[in-house]
Formats: sequence, C-alpha cells, structure tokens
Amino acid sequence: MSNVEEVPTEIRCQAEKSAGPGVEIITPHRVPLGGSLEVRRTLPRHTRSMIGAWCFADHYGPHDVSAGGGGMNVPPHPHTGLQTVSWLFEGVVEHRDSLGTHALVRPGELNLMTGGHGICHSEVSAPGTAVLHGVQLWVALPDAHRDAPANFEHHTPPVVEIDGAAVRVLLGELAGERSPVPTFSPLLGAELVLPPGARLRLPVDPGHEHGVLVDSGTLELAGRPVARGELGFVAAGPAGLELANPTGADVRVVLLGGAPFTEDIVMWWNFIGRSHDEIAAFREEWQRQSERFGRVEGYTGGPAWLPAPPLPGTRIRPRARP
Repeated sequence: MSNVEEVPTEIRCQAEKSAGPGVEIITPHRVPLGGSLEVRRTLPRHTRSMIGAWCFADHYGPHDVSAGGGGMNVPPHPHTGLQTVSWLFEGVVEHRDSLGTHALVRPGELNLMTGGHGICHSEVSAPGTAVLHGVQLWVALPDAHRDAPANFEHHTPPVVEIDGAAVRVLLGELAGERSPVPTFSPLLGAELVLPPGARLRLPVDPGHEHGVLVDSGTLELAGRPVARGELGFVAAGPAGLELANPTGADVRVVLLGGAPFTEDIVMWWNFIGRSHDEIAAFREEWQRQSERFGRVEGYTGGPAWLPAPPLPGTRIRPRARP
C-alpha cells in the first residue's frame, strides 16, 4: 500500500462532524500508483477525510499490464501509524516487507500489514499477471496503538450468501459472519457482488458510519445511484443499508464501516502521525535508513529504497470539516 506521488499533500484529518441524513457521494480523483498505473482515490478528499478509521481508499483497474513495463513496481517504502489492506479482484502482486514476509496477494485473499512503529515493503506485479484490478486501503491506528509493532496477517474469507448477494467479510462482522483478523478499532470491511435485480437490506451497527465503493456497474444506495468509482457515504444512525442493483449485470462493491474516528491525525506521503514535526522526524529517519523501518530483502526491481519527497515549505493547516 503506497502513495508514490512526487508532491504529496499534507492532510490534517480532524474529527469530523457527521453528515446529515441521506447519501453523500464522494467522487474520485486520479493519481499515479507506480509504473504506468493510475488509481481513482476517494479517501481522503476535501469533503470527507475518513470513514471510521478508514483514511485512504484507492481503486484501480482493470489495467492490462501484459505489455512489458506496464505493471506495478514500487520499491521499498515506509509506513507508520497505520495498517494497509490489500484486496485484489484480478491479478497477483508480490509483497516483501522488513519482517521477512514474502507473500503473493491474490484475488479474494486479505493481506493486512501493520506499520505502527514502522515498517517498509515493496509491491511488484507477479510474473504472468495480465490484468491488475483491486483496491488499496489504509486504516489509521488510534493513539493508544499507533506505535504497535509491525505485523502481517493473511486470511481467505469464505463466500456467504445474503439475500442473493455473494459476500466476503474481510474485517469485522456482517450479517453473522465474522472475520478472525483482529483490528485496533471497530471496523467493517467486505466485498459484495449483487446479481441483476438484487435488493437487500444489510443490518449494520447504527453507531458506525459506512461507505460503499462501487467497483463495477451502478449501485442504488438508499435509492441514490452511485456510479463506478464513486463512494457513497452514510453517516452513523441507520441500523441497515438499502442496496439495489437495477442493472442487467453483476455489481461489485467494497463496503467500509467503522465507529467515527475522534482523533486528529496528520497524513503525508506514506506516514500517519499527529503533528508536522512528527512527520518530519519520520521522514528524516527514513532518509537515513534508520532501524525503525528495517530492510526489505529480495527486491530486485529497481533502487533498494524509495526516497521520500521533499517536505512542503508550509506547516499543516487544519482541514475544514464537512
């Protein structure tokens, strides 16, 4: 899970006011991911920084990467104060990290990496991969756990049926299906595939806010259309989400949920901290290759590590709340 922007924006994510009733549509903007890949980013945006502890959501593909040089190739880079969630629909990505993990990220398999105190990793599309298609997600760690030791978890969630929809629960609990993967704050993450004409009411925790990211087709969320690449946000309050597929083809979505995050965080490049000075210190440690982040062994796709971009000339300014 990487942010390879050459001029990343400093973001001060404040505890946000809940939106009013109804569905808020968050439209994506496009940013480079690595190699020739481009992603559609819906979190963070100026209108909304977070959904629960989910603070970063990139949606990419399907990209034809069968031509030489067209795949993903991100050299070793650092993370602090967060967890990364890798979820693929198509393709295979090779993951290496400073814990010594060497894993292949495949469709339908959750890979969750904790980079609290600090970790670094590389991401490369595996040989033979013709298409890359998936989501990249970050979870902000609450203050009590933001220095948690580095870790890597793998889980293959089973497919369960809910009112005709095929559901995989990545994190948390949905309709009686619970993921065994632990989290540091109340979270929900799931993939749903709705067949043509499907209508369902998903029971959810009314204390959580939720987002529905549409991967394919057009979904109706509480009667409001949400197009491919858009994220429909619903504030805490409802005990159920009304989803419908009015189209003649399957609609696939990623459901994100969680208790409203009440702490202010600072995001810049691949770091999450609590102040400008803390982010600057993380950057300085990465630039001198301190032991905080460790080393990735076995990556041969380019430079041994990805230098951090220069810090901006101004300090972080609070972001207006919606």
